[in-house]
Amino acid sequence: MKSGRNDPCWCGSGKKYKKCHLKTDQAVKSRPVSPPERCKSQEQIEGMRKAGRFNGELMDYVRPHVVAGRTTDQIDRLVHEFTLDHGHTPATLGYKGFPKSCCTSINHVVCHGIPSERDELKDGDIVNVDLTTIVDGFYGDQSETFIVGEVPEVVRDLVRDTALATLVGLDSIKPGRTLRDLGGAIQDFAEQRGYSVVREYTGHGIGTSFHEDYSVFHYRAAGAERIVLEPGMTFTVEPMVNIGGWQTRLDPDDGWTVYTADGELSAQFEHTIVVTETGCEILTLTPQQREAGQRLIVDGIDLGPIAKLAA
Repeated sequence: MKSGRNDPCWCGSGKKYKKCHLKTDQAVKSRPVSPPERCKSQEQIEGMRKAGRFNGELMDYVRPHVVAGRTTDQIDRLVHEFTLDHGHTPATLGYKGFPKSCCTSINHVVCHGIPSERDELKDGDIVNVDLTTIVDGFYGDQSETFIVGEVPEVVRDLVRDTALATLVGLDSIKPGRTLRDLGGAIQDFAEQRGYSVVREYTGHGIGTSFHEDYSVFHYRAAGAERIVLEPGMTFTVEPMVNIGGWQTRLDPDDGWTVYTADGELSAQFEHTIVVTETGCEILTLTPQQREAGQRLIVDGIDLGPIAKLAA
């Protein structure tokens, strides 16, 4: 059933359709299906492999420093210095006025948290570290949620299940399927585990621009079936999964930090991928991770290869 402009939005936000998803739906529905320019050349894909590989190495470098007693500003400085030392560029620094070289989102912060010397990690926190770098003109984009010290099992489950939801989404990618199929796979997995998936913030096309022309929804968004997956397409998959409701609120003061509306915890994982003839290749991996068969280890637990997760 089609929503009228003044009807309640189909997403359940309680807002009128015109104030909520109308513009997004119009934008998605007006896009053509998989034009050739969305598909990268082999030369471009190799450039993105290089960017993704460095991004994975940067995450490996940062990982041991995400511990209790460390401030998010100290993590940001490590990211900044390591990136510059290798001759590359932190993509978020100065992007639309963002003041730091990475995003750090603690506990009920969904995304876009600004590193600060006031935010000291403590035992029991979870924190997402989101890294984006520019390497020879190509972008690599990746994030990971870390567990700091000891947390309740429900929190540990949230982090692990969010990692699994990400990989289930990646495993659903096949030429001929659509972005709606990808979003549905993630939504089904998360909701079956009792979580909700954030709807206001999405993945995105990526290449020589930070955000290319289409959004990657992590739920069954209206119109997302128009974006058909083809080999050579490159985009991020980065579901934000909440213990409570999916609704969010934006910090009115800094204009960046996004919180869960109900104050419940949120976790996120992200990878940059390229669609292949048979599925997808994760670009934001180190050579060591690639040799291990694209496995994911979260909080010391081997979650297995992608193909195994959808079985």
